[in-house]
Amino acid sequence: FKYLSLLCYFRKIIFEKQWFYLDNAIGHIYGTTFEVTSGGNLQPKQEVEETTTETKEAGTDNRNIVDDGKSQKLTHDDIKALKDKGIKGQEIVQQLIENSTTFRDKTEFAQDKYIKKKKKKYEAVITIVKPSTRILSTMYYAREPGKINHMRYDTLAQMLTLGNIHAGNKMIVMETCAGLVLGAVMERMGGYGSIIQMYPGGGPVRAATSCFGFPKPFFDNLHEFPLSKVQSLLSGTFSTETLPADPEENALVEEESNGLSEDKQTSLQESEEEPATEAPMEISPTEEQDTMDINTEDVEFKENKEKENKENVREKQIKQWERRKKLKEAAALLREKNADGLIIASKFHPTPLLLSLLEFVAPSRPFVVYCQYKEPLLECYTKLRERGGVINLKLSETWLRNYQVLPDRSHPKLTMSGGGGYLLSGITVVLEKGKSDSSNSEALKMEEPSSKRCKLQDLPC
Repeated sequence: FKYLSLLCYFRKIIFEKQWFYLDNAIGHIYGTTFEVTSGGNLQPKQEVEETTTETKEAGTDNRNIVDDGKSQKLTHDDIKALKDKGIKGQEIVQQLIENSTTFRDKTEFAQDKYIKKKKKKYEAVITIVKPSTRILSTMYYAREPGKINHMRYDTLAQMLTLGNIHAGNKMIVMETCAGLVLGAVMERMGGYGSIIQMYPGGGPVRAATSCFGFPKPFFDNLHEFPLSKVQSLLSGTFSTETLPADPEENALVEEESNGLSEDKQTSLQESEEEPATEAPMEISPTEEQDTMDINTEDVEFKENKEKENKENVREKQIKQWERRKKLKEAAALLREKNADGLIIASKFHPTPLLLSLLEFVAPSRPFVVYCQYKEPLLECYTKLRERGGVINLKLSETWLRNYQVLPDRSHPKLTMSGGGGYLLSGITVVLEKGKSDSSNSEALKMEEPSSKRCKLQDLPC
């Protein structure tokens, strides 16, 4: 059992018109059910046998029931008054059933549906579950699909399968899906192997990755490399000279600057003390003590401020040095050009990304490209056929339909998603560098089925 992290301490959560604090959830295992009490506090729900309604009467059909809004005797003010008295949600649901004039005329299925709907509205019960790829992808697709490029959860599952993600792999991941694809790959690998995340802009985005709650060892083998330096790495001109060197090398510069600042400080102190000595007026001992105290306080304040500035500069230099070190490690891994797979799921055009990143993938390894639209992947497909070096190219779209599976009422749900995006997958092979464009075109012609060539040759003049 995994316990909840201390990161949720003193954090106010707002979820479906309900707000609460997670303070009391610390120390409980995942899967614990809580009740939201007054003030947003969570209390573990006691396992008590639910008092089922005594009304076993049910109608045969719902054809005579009219939804005119007059079947419920309790008004909103009455329900609010019940809440103010501290009556629990289960009792409110029971009173709603008793004050409904059409409840006994509904069928048994309709009654169960009515009770579930009212419980969801008035019973503040929360179950905290362990985060997983399925839960997070379902949540993002339902609430914020734009952040994950409208990638459906079944499409993500197809990507992990086609990419042959498993422990011990060396994967290259390029995604702009808020870190959801990266988190899914890390979960599948289980902390074994290495991952190189390619990112655009100033730094990688891992909002969804942080929601998985991975332990620190999972991030030890996670590397990052900017897309802007891929071409320089391929051409052999890559360097990290723009970033600062080892912080120990910068210590001398700091000491020199500190020495200058101390000289300036002594000169400032002398200039402050001079007008005090040149003053012709007589000063009482109490006034002298006050002025001395003020001067010492100013000096201490300046010293503390300078120490803080030195510490901040030192921390920045250490962070920059660590960033440079990680960048060198990622570049060294990419130079080996023996990655076990490539995953691309970004908002950018896939063709230039795929053609450049395939250089770092070893032969006989899978690659998968996701795009919300079909046309960019069609262009990518044709470019790969012209380039060569890949086999088993396949452009696919997954189709998903949800089913309600209940006793005597299993049927497809009325609402379903229109599409979950498209996938282009394939396997890399050794690319012969001596081929010309004419040989590529001849190879494409030879790849046509023999039946088609025969038909073209047997045509009469």
